[in-house]
Amino acid sequence: MSVSTIWPNGAMALLSQDEADCISHTSQGELYDLYRNCSLAVLNSGALTDNSKELLEHFEDFEIDVVRNERGLKIELLNPPESALVDGVVIKTIQNHLYAVLRDIVQLQSLKVNFADNIDTANLIFKILRNAQIFNTNIKPSLAVCWGGHSISQHEYDYAYDVGYQLGLREIDICTGCGPGIMEAPMEGSILGFNQQSADRRCRRIGLTEPSIIAAEPPNPRVSDLVILPDIEKRLEAFVRLGHVLIVFPGGPGTAEELLYILGIKLIKENRSNPIPLILTGSKENEDYFKSIDAFLKYCFGDEISKYYKIIIDNPTAVAIEVKKGLETVIEHRGFTHDSFYYNWTLEIPHILQEPFDVTHENMAKLNLHRDQEPWKFAAELRRAFSGIVSGNVKEYGINQVKKHGPFKLHGDKDIIEEMEKLMLSFIEQHRITLSSKKYTPCYIFEKD
Repeated sequence: MSVSTIWPNGAMALLSQDEADCISHTSQGELYDLYRNCSLAVLNSGALTDNSKELLEHFEDFEIDVVRNERGLKIELLNPPESALVDGVVIKTIQNHLYAVLRDIVQLQSLKVNFADNIDTANLIFKILRNAQIFNTNIKPSLAVCWGGHSISQHEYDYAYDVGYQLGLREIDICTGCGPGIMEAPMEGSILGFNQQSADRRCRRIGLTEPSIIAAEPPNPRVSDLVILPDIEKRLEAFVRLGHVLIVFPGGPGTAEELLYILGIKLIKENRSNPIPLILTGSKENEDYFKSIDAFLKYCFGDEISKYYKIIIDNPTAVAIEVKKGLETVIEHRGFTHDSFYYNWTLEIPHILQEPFDVTHENMAKLNLHRDQEPWKFAAELRRAFSGIVSGNVKEYGINQVKKHGPFKLHGDKDIIEEMEKLMLSFIEQHRITLSSKKYTPCYIFEKD
């Protein structure tokens, strides 16, 4: 058995007795399994995996414990992954991410949040981000959120890298879902761009994740600031309240989920004057991909949906220029409305978009995938459908659900179901579902009403 010890510093150097107990291995606290699994994911930083079940099974003998003593707090790692160590010592950036896990899991306990309640989600997310010291009011607000797939080709990675490089040259920070693929590429590119342009400050590379996805997508090595939100809905809300401009690169069902989430918000009438610039971009080889996405959205919501986003093909410089223009529009609007430059408080996000969606066979079958409802509600239902598919593909809970009860069944209008099926088939053919080389077995069945 190998044992490594690290000593947290700063605010996490000391824990109260109840905080330590809730994540302690020896006391088997209520949050221990969550703390252990998130820490294991961080220790596998940079690992190319997208299956949380396989990762957890591969390191069954890993344990983590927090020990309070006269010097403060120490963390003991039992049988950690060798890739996280150099000469028996945990790599410094991974140590920092372990401290972030400790901070965010402890905060879950201290907030005592019942996520089923109608809580003030905007304030909750703000407190989580503030506790993680994400807000830096000493620098110009300039954060581009980058969404896209983890299972991508090399040319797609290179294109996202080039976009990140152009953003870095304009001193625009990056925020992603923190995993591999598109979530890593723009961060890597931005480092070079910043280094060539700015001697005053480092590029911020913020990674936002949540407990059920972090093991499937361990943080990539480029993440400078890691935050674990309580669930996928709060993660999505954190993206849109924290970021100033959103960029969507090619991806699979998870990217479709993110795109439908932001479009649902933009379709709400109270948000019509609240600018959230949205750019869809990829290389020349991705042109057909975005034609498919554009066609799917127009079929579901009508041609007018295209006014909520701009598609830019094969031009990283044009993307960066458009991001910069979008930033100027957002900052001008925030100044006019006296809203915070660093957190979008005025955005209207209904409770249905905030409450966690419990992915079960019953709930997936109940989704209202019919067009005869308000467009933003239709987008919210479609978002949940793709969220469930993501769960069945890569999350331990979802994988176990499908293994036990079979594929999820999705019902809806005949034409809508046909369009969803067509889109998913394109994702499968382009190998955008998982990183595994094995033949993909769908975790869903589409049934037409």
